[in-house]
Amino acid sequence: MSENPTRSIEPSYLKYKGRYGGIFAWIFSTDHKRIGLLYLWSIMTFFIVGAILGLLMKMELISPGKNIMGPQTYNGFFTLHGIIMIFLIVIPGLPAVFGNFFLPIMIGAKDVAFPRLNLTSWWLYMFGALVVLTSQFTGGGPPDTGWTFYAPYSFQTPTNMLPAVTGAFILGFSSILTGLNFIVTIHRMRAPGMGWFKMPLFPWSLYATGWIQLIATPIVGVTLLMIIAERTLNIGFFDPSLGGDPILYQHLFWIYSHPAVYIMILPAMGAISEIIPTFARKTIFGYKAIIASTVAIAFVGYFVWGHHMFTSGMSGVALYTFSILTFLVAIPSAIKVFNWVSTMHKASINLQTPFYWAVSFIFVFMIGGFSGLVLGALATNVHLHDTHFVVAHFHFIVFGGTGFAFLGAMHYWFPKVFGRKYDAGWANIGWLTFFIGFITLYGPMFYLGIAGMPRRYYDYVEVFHGGNIISSFGSIILIAGIAIVITNLVKSAISGEKADQNPWGGITLEWKVPSPPPLENFDEIPHVTRGPYDYS
Repeated sequence: MSENPTRSIEPSYLKYKGRYGGIFAWIFSTDHKRIGLLYLWSIMTFFIVGAILGLLMKMELISPGKNIMGPQTYNGFFTLHGIIMIFLIVIPGLPAVFGNFFLPIMIGAKDVAFPRLNLTSWWLYMFGALVVLTSQFTGGGPPDTGWTFYAPYSFQTPTNMLPAVTGAFILGFSSILTGLNFIVTIHRMRAPGMGWFKMPLFPWSLYATGWIQLIATPIVGVTLLMIIAERTLNIGFFDPSLGGDPILYQHLFWIYSHPAVYIMILPAMGAISEIIPTFARKTIFGYKAIIASTVAIAFVGYFVWGHHMFTSGMSGVALYTFSILTFLVAIPSAIKVFNWVSTMHKASINLQTPFYWAVSFIFVFMIGGFSGLVLGALATNVHLHDTHFVVAHFHFIVFGGTGFAFLGAMHYWFPKVFGRKYDAGWANIGWLTFFIGFITLYGPMFYLGIAGMPRRYYDYVEVFHGGNIISSFGSIILIAGIAIVITNLVKSAISGEKADQNPWGGITLEWKVPSPPPLENFDEIPHVTRGPYDYS
């Protein structure tokens, strides 16, 4: 009798019940794979909410005047959209989902160093998310300061700021615990023979990211506590009427939040560095250069926060210094792009959906990077600061970079996570629709910003109508692409054909275990004798 390709696949890590049954077997599990899937389902749920909020904002901006909401509702929407997308999706995204699921397997370990701490980080993530969302339905109405919680708005607004700020503070603890766990896991639990320069690049990116999470996140935690104290105790950290300085808040916030951009993008670069050599069938070009550039980005990223504040009033020396550092941090990013393209040069490329996501990541990331240099230059920054140009640049880097890499990683590791194939035809249609929608949505914002349209404005004059209507139609195309991608993946996870153990021909350790991986990953801990991308 032939095997039914859509029969139920029950890997041991899914069959294992332990002390609890039902949903409790998941939310109390310390298995790194289950925790990775808990993060995946949570993040995708929040992403759908955040994407719908973004679509509603673009429908409001499709033409001048009021269309579907008033100005206060619009302010609440873009604040919640920003909090969800940054704190609940982009920062935890790749580390929490794919780092949790694959880091131990890729370094030859049976679990992370601190399994209970790992579960605690997910619980803190969910608790912080719940606290943030309660701010929308209690107190004085949805917060309206934007995701940056800028002073003096954050302590003067009568809206419900405290739950939003408190929730972001709790989410910071989740990030710190994840980073600490990954650092210790990589230091202490690599397989025998896996030296630092035999470790795959995705774990390297998680290692650099972990240090940023550990060092930078406490700064924003203290800053958010200062906002809470400002609102409840009138201490006067940032209130000029009490001797405070609102510019101090900007310094403290961006000292964390610019390194946080690299919390978002470094794991994305690590995932791309796994996808490209697999589908190029080549050892990645400049392996050690990519590692050095990863560490350099993490290090230099601590010193560039001031480019967010060029118009706030700084000394000439500070302006020139931050501008130069902004240009310097682009160098290691350019090294990565050069190495990815060099890996593809003269390769026999296997054109599959994950590869399409990877090359489109490179394309949109380069646009985001070049536009960042425009903002890093002092003269152009003065004109473009707080315009739609910044919105376009930010989304090309954060959503274009992290979003494309996340979905590329999702398609790359999908057969390993679920043991099933996805429909490649629909996957490619979803990628193409998403890509066209992304460019159509955010591309016109560069023009709008150069023309002078401010960001975060509920309304605009007629001269900006053309760019906005194109951008708004782009949001519809983008949402259609997201719907196709998610529907295809969910359907395939439930009833797709059974996948082979190594459908892409990858040679890192996760492709050496069954699909999906067993409970403790390996029957015997492997002994590593060669580099991670040695196709010779």
